[in-house]
Amino acid sequence: MKTLLPAFSVLLGIVPSLCFPGFGSAEEIVVRPQSKAGPLDNPLKGWAPYTDAGKIHQPYSMVFQYISWRELEPVQGDFRFDEWEKAWEVERANGKHIIFRVYVDYPSLPSGLPDWLRKAGVKETAYEEHGGGMSPDYNNPLMISAMERLIEALGKRYNKHPRVAFIQLGLLGFWGEWHTWPRDELYATPETERRIIDAYRKSFPDKSLMVRYARGYAGQQDWIGFHDDMFPQDTDNGKDWSFLSGLRKTKRTENWRVAVVGGEMVPNKARQWLGKDYETTLTMLDRSHFSWVGPYCPALEKSNDEEFFKRSEELVRKMGYEFQITEAVHPAEVISKQSNRFSLKGRNVGNAPFYYPWQFEWALLDSSDKVVKICETEWDIRKWLPGDFSEETKITFQVPAGTYRLGVGIRDPWQDRPAIRFANDLPVVDGWTIVSKLKVTE
Repeated sequence: MKTLLPAFSVLLGIVPSLCFPGFGSAEEIVVRPQSKAGPLDNPLKGWAPYTDAGKIHQPYSMVFQYISWRELEPVQGDFRFDEWEKAWEVERANGKHIIFRVYVDYPSLPSGLPDWLRKAGVKETAYEEHGGGMSPDYNNPLMISAMERLIEALGKRYNKHPRVAFIQLGLLGFWGEWHTWPRDELYATPETERRIIDAYRKSFPDKSLMVRYARGYAGQQDWIGFHDDMFPQDTDNGKDWSFLSGLRKTKRTENWRVAVVGGEMVPNKARQWLGKDYETTLTMLDRSHFSWVGPYCPALEKSNDEEFFKRSEELVRKMGYEFQITEAVHPAEVISKQSNRFSLKGRNVGNAPFYYPWQFEWALLDSSDKVVKICETEWDIRKWLPGDFSEETKITFQVPAGTYRLGVGIRDPWQDRPAIRFANDLPVVDGWTIVSKLKVTE
């Protein structure tokens, strides 16, 4: 391997921080790009605000959608998914992935129980807590079977839906949060919980699912994710009912390695938790391995406080994955149609992995920045846990002779384009991160 003077890299049209050897068939180029703060709207991490709670003041990549069962299935077996998805197309959701939760009982709102179930004999109990509402009999066999059919229909629609990021199990309890505190007698039995979890697992084998608590049957699952809806106040507050206390009891504190963790910030408290209690927020983020926060989140707060925005950005970059390229190695010159070794080293400086097998690709771009060749890899980016990672592959470029810009990208299957950007000082062209140049000969 050789290293050239930085001036030569400038002549090659690459950012000055990169150094390259001279072109030659037996030589390799080693690229060690400078690090840089990552983007604030990388896919499937960061803020996931409501779309109907006013202006959103910070970058974000996801939005959160609540939907009542009654709206989804007003007539038994007649699922209104098309109508619901129209609500996804509002301006504030444009180009954003979706997190959703289906609820039956949302305190202070009209009941989400479909009328046809009520007429079939599913009873409801009135309560006054949290603004009041009607709590259904979750353990009625008709109710359980109907929830299982709903989950099956949801799976057929959204298990493979590339826009849907994460799904919260919902359905049970106040707000779909799997409790009816302080009216515990209104809540579902452990057997009902088990059937709902099993139904979701069967219907959504390809999605990262989240449940509110790690107790009981949920706490026996090594595949499931969790959501803490009182972050960071009750994330780890020293009480035995806190979010992380529950995960510790059932040995689920490492589930973040395979399934997403996220949830809602204490409503209307962003200024506190990014202000005088910011150190607690950072500590709770580190302990919980959150990838996202919403639907209430700091992005909904209007502020002229520079420190508030600086801390918001710091939180987004710490949440979830944050991929940084530390080294890329490839031949300086390749012969068209011949296989060559390409390698990449990097570091995940975030606090969690990426949870889906999005495709990592190498690409050649011509002098007009047109992509002339894309080569896929078999790399599994879900394995890029916090810390260092290393990959290599053999690539064959079958293109006309010439000198090309060499790019890398991680493809979002919904947008069908490279979408994840790296925490590096590198140029980006139509989603492709340009790491180097490559000479191809016949």
